[in-house]
Amino acid sequence: MKADRRARILATLGPASSTFEQIRALAQAGANVFRLNFSHGSHEDHAERYRIIRQVEQELGRPIGILMDLQGPKLRVGKIAGGKTVLTTGQAFRLDLDPAEGGAERANLPHPEIFAALEDGTDLLLDDGKLRLRVDRHGPDFAETTVMVGGPLSDRKGVNVPGVILPISPLTTKDRADLEFGLSLGVDWVALSFVQRPEDIVEARGLIGSRAWIMAKLEKPAAIEHLDAIVAQADGIMVARGDLGVELPPQRVPVLQQRIVRRARAAGKPVVVATQMLESMITSPVPTRAEASDVATAVYSGADAVMLSAESASGQFPVEAVTIMEHIIREVESDPSWRANLEATHSPAEANIPDAICCALRRVAGLLEPAATVAYTASGFSALRASRERPSTPILALTSQPETARRLALAWGVRPVHFPEQLHESSEMIDRATAAARQAGLAEPGDMLIVIAGLPFGRSGSTNLLHIAQVP
Repeated sequence: MKADRRARILATLGPASSTFEQIRALAQAGANVFRLNFSHGSHEDHAERYRIIRQVEQELGRPIGILMDLQGPKLRVGKIAGGKTVLTTGQAFRLDLDPAEGGAERANLPHPEIFAALEDGTDLLLDDGKLRLRVDRHGPDFAETTVMVGGPLSDRKGVNVPGVILPISPLTTKDRADLEFGLSLGVDWVALSFVQRPEDIVEARGLIGSRAWIMAKLEKPAAIEHLDAIVAQADGIMVARGDLGVELPPQRVPVLQQRIVRRARAAGKPVVVATQMLESMITSPVPTRAEASDVATAVYSGADAVMLSAESASGQFPVEAVTIMEHIIREVESDPSWRANLEATHSPAEANIPDAICCALRRVAGLLEPAATVAYTASGFSALRASRERPSTPILALTSQPETARRLALAWGVRPVHFPEQLHESSEMIDRATAAARQAGLAEPGDMLIVIAGLPFGRSGSTNLLHIAQVP
């Protein structure tokens, strides 16, 4: 039981994974956090899945995180006469606000904010980048374009505007209603789509407050230009490679993935690598070798979690997908070069007391090889700063706040435990830590533990104590 997987698994729920038996099987296979995708399904569907997750959590006796993923703005062309037309490379094509059905020469684009942000020479991508238009001339209600890459165009296909910051909120009317509903359920994380600027996180924070942690989905090239500021504002980061890969050349996505993971790790913010990780397992019981390598690359880079989307939500082999992902993670983490790579990509600690304690924790763990680290935490701060150091020990996070325990289920190497007791003395802290480590199967009599905490107890962000204890 001491071999504890560090990278976590975020699994999306959907039609293939909605019953108690299915969700329990996913959790038993290795899912640490479940994603509720509000681009699909009704509030009733999500409420039922939420209820089942909490039931599974109680049965398995460990905190399970729940992330709600907001849809965000969906920019689409209007209707096409006959439902479909074909654009030819080199032809002229007009987009405008006229609601009339489109055809081979024009189409409705009901988004004045796009026209307001355009410049001559801007590229527009349609249907996930399958069609590319170049803007030759534009006004407040139209754009005259040349088709650079043609093909079929159907009703309501998506529009992407790479390299342009659009003057729109990431929260639509639908998102705001979904957000309030999800928060009323008690979700632990909110994934915010269409993030372009740090101000987008600030806007969401004004609605969410402290009711959940915010994960910024990086799927717009504009967000990369503000990466450090977005990381600073968010509680977590998701590398949303699907949409990011539409607006950027595919060869840039792996490089940006590594850059984003490094920046999030340096800031101590949980980072998730998402989209098409085991895509072939939607219809196949085994992944391709390239997909296995893709998951392994994310784990080698020190990402906190890897995510399954349609594989677990609507695929034919949801449990198998989680199982394979779990096996890949364990295989990578058994490779000595995995630890060497984490050390090589480690960022220096900040010059403050909590980081000094956690930096010492990493050094002590490397020297003494204790069985585990026990982090006392109310807000999750201590456990996240310990996780940032990527120590060689598993991190047992003891918290009196159940919502903190669930949020920490996504963090690298953290095994959260909710305990209701109130501690008042250091001796109580050590006794509780050694008992919890034994109960979790992380330590045996005679083993050493590292204990970090903040004194006085219960004050958020006050990590100032490191103690080495021996398990009685």
